[in-house]
Amino acid sequence: MKVSEILKVKGDILYTVTPETPLQKAVETMAEKDIGSLVVMEFGELVGMLTFREVMKTLYENKGSIGSDTVRKRMDDHPITITPDTEVNEVRRLMLERHARYVPVVSAKTLHGVISFYDVAKAVFEAQSFENKMLKAYIRDWPAEGDE
Repeated sequence: MKVSEILKVKGDILYTVTPETPLQKAVETMAEKDIGSLVVMEFGELVGMLTFREVMKTLYENKGSIGSDTVRKRMDDHPITITPDTEVNEVRRLMLERHARYVPVVSAKTLHGVISFYDVAKAVFEAQSFENKMLKAYIRDWPAEGDE
């Protein structure tokens, strides 16, 4: 299974901010939209990711306050990226290796979406469930001895 298949099911809603967006506004967007990440775009290109990990780190460092920083100061400016053709098993490996919960999907500098660890887990579960149903149907329909 490829990332492009997950994106088809997930849909194309994507939330972005600029590096100069106040962190407070970015956090409000994340809370209002019930999302765990924002893609940071500048001049039409991906320049970073802001996830709840960076927000929590900011809260910790500021003793519970978001402060007046911009997204640029707190974002991950070197997020791993994948392409629509990346295999799901490779995405799982990358996410586990890099402790990444959100990965932007990019090809030729075009942002296609973001895949979350939840999206990957759901896709793998659904694929395994389908395969399981097919195997059970195959076994159930197995010809009995003498029926050949």
